[in-house]
Amino acid sequence: MPGAGGRRGEGGVRISGGAARGIELQVPRGDTVRPATDGMRQAVFSSLGARTAGARFVDLFAGSGAYGLEAFSRGAGGGSFVERNAKACACLRRNIAAVCRSLGKGGDELVAVEADALSLPVGIGALPDLVFVDPPYEMIGEIAPVLFSKLEGALAADWGGLVVFETPGEVTLAPRGWSCVKRLGRGARQPSVGFFARLA
Repeated sequence: MPGAGGRRGEGGVRISGGAARGIELQVPRGDTVRPATDGMRQAVFSSLGARTAGARFVDLFAGSGAYGLEAFSRGAGGGSFVERNAKACACLRRNIAAVCRSLGKGGDELVAVEADALSLPVGIGALPDLVFVDPPYEMIGEIAPVLFSKLEGALAADWGGLVVFETPGEVTLAPRGWSCVKRLGRGARQPSVGFFARLA
């Protein structure tokens, strides 16, 4: 299963808010990564509001690490990044270092793992508050049911966090055992993000 593979490259990706605002994130050349747009990240974190402060997160299909690093810049306590593509993971580690330098932190709060996101190799057992999922769009139909099933098995039944899942606007996810409590953006061929809570 690919990590960030198959996603179109974009330049000029920057942290859009928080203490590391303006820090530029490196993105591999070519089609390796499709970073979340600045506008979508701003909308996501505006919606999350106070949930971000002190939160632990897991960033799956992390690519450049834009979601997790945005969370860290905005006060998250730390978390894990999972990315299978070696070039993307190398950029991710450089991005972590740049953001931590900006924040005056050593980086011990953040972990990058080069692995298949569907294996959930790190962080889930610690019960993260936020799980960011930004997979290759063309793989969503295949991976979404597997991912939500794995998350349901990994997280406690009373888990009160959110899965923040980016898709194209024309795609609607309705995973069994989960409720989409909010959705940002619905236009065809435009990015959209759903906020999913586990059903009791």
